[in-house]
Order: sequence, then structure tokens, then C-alpha cells
Amino acid sequence: MALIKRVLLAIDSFFENFALIALTSMTIIVFVQVITRKLFNYVFFWSEEVTLLLMVWFSFMGIAIGFREKLHMAMDSVTNFFPAVVNKVLDKVIDASIFAFGLYLIVNGWQFTELMNESTLPATKLPTSVMYVVMPLTGIMICVYSFLQFIGVNTIRHHGIEEEATK
Repeated sequence: MALIKRVLLAIDSFFENFALIALTSMTIIVFVQVITRKLFNYVFFWSEEVTLLLMVWFSFMGIAIGFREKLHMAMDSVTNFFPAVVNKVLDKVIDASIFAFGLYLIVNGWQFTELMNESTLPATKLPTSVMYVVMPLTGIMICVYSFLQFIGVNTIRHHGIEEEATK
């Protein structure tokens, strides 16, 4: 069991680090693009396309990580009036809904990825499906996180400022 947990944590950390690297790379590429355009009147032909790819991947990975950290919107001001039993049922309904959203991303994302495999991106000549394959991947991550939360496993890895202040 400990080996499975370490493997899952390593995979999770890989995707989180990939998202951080994508954000950093995107920032650097845009910075260099602006500098070269203003100073040398030159733009790398691939910069906008790669930046768009990184932004799409970062955004989708961020969605999955947001679900892992339970950063989705909640209406605590309403649910605080409900008894604990009702809130537990609502939590299960929310986890099941998030799982369904993950399945939607897997099925439709994969179909869209296959559809876009026939065309290529103009600058990098990569298949357009490279941009969309993140959808089913994110769907898998969301399904795993929501299933773990449904069975009572705490998936939160990073505590926010509010939680740190109360410790």
C-alpha cells in the first residue's frame, strides 16, 4: 500500500511540477518575445504558438490541481446552516459531480484529440492534438482526485494562508 501511495504521489508531483514549469516557461518566452520585438524588431516564429500550448496545458493542469486542493467554488454561507449529515451527503454529491465532469473530459477530450490529430500547428508543425490531449489527461486526474475524496481520502497537499494562520 505504501508503494502505491508513493507512486501516485510521484505521478501527482510530476504533473504539478510540469504545470509550474509550463507557467515559468510561458513567462520567460513572452518576456523574451517582447524584448526582441522592441529592441531588435524580431519575433521568434514559434513563440506565440508555444506560449499558447503552455497556457492551455497549464490551465487544464491547474483545473485538476484546483479540484485536488478543493479550491472549487463553494457556498459555505448557505451550507453552514445545514446539519452535518446533510453537508456530508452534499459533499458526496459534489464529489460524484466532479467525477462525472472528469469522465466528460476523458470521453470528449479524447474524441476531440483524435479529431485534431489530422491537422498540424503552423509554426512548430506539431499535430494539433498536442494541444488537446491534456483534456483527457486532466479528466483522469480529476476522476482520481474526486474518487479519493469520495472515499474519504484527504487529497489536499498545500495548505493556504488561512489554514496556516490557525495552526
